[in-house]
Amino acid sequence: MEAQENAKKRVCVVGAGGSGLPCIRWAKEYDFDVTCFEGSNGIGGLWHYKPGPTDLSNVMRSTVINTSKEMLAYSDFPPDEKLPIFMHHSALHRYLKDYCTHHDLWKHIKLQHKRTSDYAETGRWTVEYLDSSGQSHENVFDAVLVATGHQATPNYPQSFPGQESFTGKISHSHDYRSPTGYDEKTVVVVGVGNSGADIASELARVTKQVYLVARRGGVWIFNRMADRGIPLDYILGNRFTTHVMMKFSSPKRLSKKLEKSLNKKFDHEKAGIKPPFGPLCAHPTVCDELPLRLTAGTVVMRPQIKMFTQTSVIFEDDTEAQNVDEVIFCTGFTYDLKILENGKTLPVENNHHPGLYLHMFPPELDKNTLCFVGLLMPWGGLFPAAEMQARLFCAQLAGEVELPPVDQMNRVIAQEIEAAKKRFVNSQRHNFEVDYDPYMDRLAGMLGCMPKNFKLFLTDFSFFRKVFFGPSIPAIYRIHGKHAWPGAREAYLGLEHRTTCVRLPMPGANERKWGRRKTAFEW
Repeated sequence: MEAQENAKKRVCVVGAGGSGLPCIRWAKEYDFDVTCFEGSNGIGGLWHYKPGPTDLSNVMRSTVINTSKEMLAYSDFPPDEKLPIFMHHSALHRYLKDYCTHHDLWKHIKLQHKRTSDYAETGRWTVEYLDSSGQSHENVFDAVLVATGHQATPNYPQSFPGQESFTGKISHSHDYRSPTGYDEKTVVVVGVGNSGADIASELARVTKQVYLVARRGGVWIFNRMADRGIPLDYILGNRFTTHVMMKFSSPKRLSKKLEKSLNKKFDHEKAGIKPPFGPLCAHPTVCDELPLRLTAGTVVMRPQIKMFTQTSVIFEDDTEAQNVDEVIFCTGFTYDLKILENGKTLPVENNHHPGLYLHMFPPELDKNTLCFVGLLMPWGGLFPAAEMQARLFCAQLAGEVELPPVDQMNRVIAQEIEAAKKRFVNSQRHNFEVDYDPYMDRLAGMLGCMPKNFKLFLTDFSFFRKVFFGPSIPAIYRIHGKHAWPGAREAYLGLEHRTTCVRLPMPGANERKWGRRKTAFEW
């Protein structure tokens, strides 16, 4: 009877990227009638590479993901052992296609269909959309999941003095694809987030000089790999860190510990790039190549821009980049939600919205039939966080989970906004920031799918040690509870093999006469 009730519910998913696909998968799991509208000619969203100009989200031709394949995977679809630990965008796109095939999602996706507007009708939504031929259609849905992300419309800072007289080119990271055409040029890259660091490092191979502008006085640089060849997110994202270190150590002490670890790789103070805030106060900048480019002098870091001249850029320390050919702003993206009742549902002002409960639900709606999926930036994998959001939304739509009253939601939102202001530097992207493990545990607690540490401790101590001290890959949230996956344990136990088999040493390289070589995965 429950399945029949749920089967009557029509669900609309907007966007077939890394956040939209698990929405389709879990809507299917609950026997909802699900339709996904995707505006482009393929699935993948940001990871569907578009070589030419586009209004959609995109990546560089050389982009490699900053999250390891295991920490980015969906809970019941472990990455193939042949995939590299950190995937090129083309490999990640193939993974998403394989996920669609594995869960039979293709038939639910309408490509080149653009949603034009939504209008709430007593908790239901009338969705207007254009098909691939440009014809307008209208359908009524019981629920809408918006999974369009927030990385499509370039954000430029306010103009600097003299900028209008600058004769060089001004562009945005959204339009950058490759270093082709930049030979022997002088380029100023503004912003030291992931895009800025990657673009500056790549351009430094071919340009005359790259100036990298750190608008807040410096940057903490994270490497993808930690000691002993372990992916860094395996260490930062585990239950011991979450349940012990973060609870019993002060934030200041944790920040100092992380700072010490980062300086082992590259001394930020000696390099003159140490920022006036700790490494836990901003979203991490992950770039393995930037330290080399800084020490080689092919990238020079500078403070905020003070002014432009016709051919130069002058910085706040009064140094000058002369004969500048191009300034590339890597300053994030703007977003609005006017497509939802012309912005009334969730108004956005100066790139700030009033808040979403669990980064998902607009609290003022009478019915919780609208959800934003993937509108967050976790210190960890976005795909599994989006999948957990999709699970929670479908569970509450099916009546399995009840959300708190509006006043309680607003109180929680206000507390989170205040906590973020105290912790993070002032930046629009920190509107979306969450700590991965605590956030996943919070949603898992509502769903009843938290790994039962005490039970594992008593009944399967060896596996408990791996789960508690090892990386929190998404499969741990499928070990127990409803929708437990029989393959979850095997998926976790195969973690080491899938990580190491892609970089097996030459025959005899690990032979040691005095005993077995200890692996990096013996937690």
